[in-house]
Amino acid sequence: MSMKRTNVYADPEDLTLIKEAAKRRGIPEAEIIREGIHLAAMANRVWDEPLDWPSFEGSGETATSDEVASAVAKGAAKP
Repeated sequence: MSMKRTNVYADPEDLTLIKEAAKRRGIPEAEIIREGIHLAAMANRVWDEPLDWPSFEGSGETATSDEVASAVAKGAAKP
């Protein structure tokens, strides 16, 4: 994967936590910073198309825990 260098300002307390975590995990501090950047980027991503959520048949009323357990059992029993 190609990477691009950038400079950021960080709180000294955050950098201390990163340094400690990197030492504990045995990885470079930069790896933790890259992970954080990736998580921030994904958390703020805007998707072009709506997610394909499944739909369910029902009355619209909240299901009881027994109804949920029964539906899950039926779904798990299907080949």
